[in-house]
Amino acid sequence: MVVSATEVEHVDLATTPLRELNQRLHDLAGGRPGPRHWRIVNPSGAHAVACGLDAEIEVEIQGHVGYYCAGMNKLATVRVHGNASTGIAENMMSGRVEVDGNVSQSAGATGRGGLLVVHGNASSRCGISMKGIDIVVGGSVGHMSAFMAQTGCLVVCGDAGEALGDSIYEARLYVRGGVTSLGADCIEKEMRDEHVTQVRGLLETAGIEADPAAFRRYGSARQLYTFKVDNAAAY
Repeated sequence: MVVSATEVEHVDLATTPLRELNQRLHDLAGGRPGPRHWRIVNPSGAHAVACGLDAEIEVEIQGHVGYYCAGMNKLATVRVHGNASTGIAENMMSGRVEVDGNVSQSAGATGRGGLLVVHGNASSRCGISMKGIDIVVGGSVGHMSAFMAQTGCLVVCGDAGEALGDSIYEARLYVRGGVTSLGADCIEKEMRDEHVTQVRGLLETAGIEADPAAFRRYGSARQLYTFKVDNAAAY
C-alpha cells in the first residue's frame, strides 16, 4: 500500500500496544516509506513513547507521557500536548521535542543536539550533562539544573533553583528570573550583544515571547577543570 506523505496516521494507545507503535516508528528509519505525520492519543502516562526515532517525521502526542518520551531522538519532531515525566528527550541527537505543559527531572539529560522546548516548568537537573542540545524553558527550573553541562544552551524564562550549573564546562546558561544559588565553578558573566542575539534566536525558534535583553548569562569560571602547572605535584 502506498501511503501519502501528507496523510496523518492515528494511533490509539488504549488499543494498540506501545511496543507495536514504537516498532512502526522505528521502521521509518533510513528514509523508508510510511506516514510522515503521526497523531497518538490516550498515552495515559506510558513510558518511552516515541523513543529512539531516526527519521524526519512529526509525532503529536495528545496527553501526558511517562519516563523517557522521545529519548534518543534523531531528526524527528515530537510534540507532547500535556506533561512529561522523567527524562524527556534524554540523549537527544537532533530534531525538536516540544512539551506544552510541565516536565519532571532530567529533561534533556546528556542531549547532544537538537532543540527541547518546555512551555511550562522543568523540575530538577534540567539539562544535566548536556553535550550540545539547546533547551528553552518558558517557566522555571529546579535545583542542580545544567549540572556538568558541557556544550549547548539552557534558556530559562523564569527562575532557577539551587546549584545552577554546578561543575559546568562550556555550556551557556541564560536566566531571566532569579537564581537561588550557583553551583561550583559557575559564575555570572557579561551579557554581550552576541549573547542577546543568541537568546533572541532561540526564543524565536522555540515560539516563546520574552525580551532577550532581560536575561543574565552564567557559565564556567574555568577553575575546576583547568590543569595548572603550578599545582602539578598535587595531581
